Amino acid sequence: MSKDKEAPAKILKYLTEQNRPYSAVDILNNLHKEFGKTCITRVLEQLAAAGKVKEKVYGKQKVYVVDQSQLADVDDKELTSMDKKITELQEKATAAKSKVKSMEAKLSSLKSSLTSEEAAKQLAEAEQDCTQFENRLTKIKSGKDHVSPEETEKIYGSNKEAVRQWRKRKRMAMDVINAILEGYPKSKKELYEEVGIETDEDYNVTIPQS
Repeated sequence: MSKDKEAPAKILKYLTEQNRPYSAVDILNNLHKEFGKTCITRVLEQLAAAGKVKEKVYGKQKVYVVDQSQLADVDDKELTSMDKKITELQEKATAAKSKVKSMEAKLSSLKSSLTSEEAAKQLAEAEQDCTQFENRLTKIKSGKDHVSPEETEKIYGSNKEAVRQWRKRKRMAMDVINAILEGYPKSKKELYEEVGIETDEDYNVTIPQS
């Protein structure tokens, strides 16, 4: 209860320093619930009755602002000085925000960059790959590990036979499909979709030329 005795002075001081309208709930939150809402509401009504603050009613809400007549007059020179200071502070805030943004971008770039250890590891791996490719190239140039003419002919023969079988089986499949389509009431596309037929064209492949 003794704490509530400090409420009138603290609330009036807060309203005077801020010099803007607040509701009882605003003051409750802004003063970090130092006083209860009932206490704040009672004090505001007392201050309004004493003429120290002005009470305005907006619907069901009441707001309070310190009586402007109790504040010291501010001359034009002081107002100009305050406006200048506000402009300077705004410029500093803008510059600070720009600097923060630049530093955040730099930090993000640094985070995505390789560490010295990671770079050294990648360099070692690249050098190892280069060595392996150089060795392989040397073997090829020396004539070692070449495919013999017999093996080459065997590979080409196997490929030719595979292509021949591909053509044959595709022709047989198309003969069956065309026979079905003669009595099928729908289109070829609908038949493919219904049966689940996949064609070479679906996979963008074509039979090699013989």
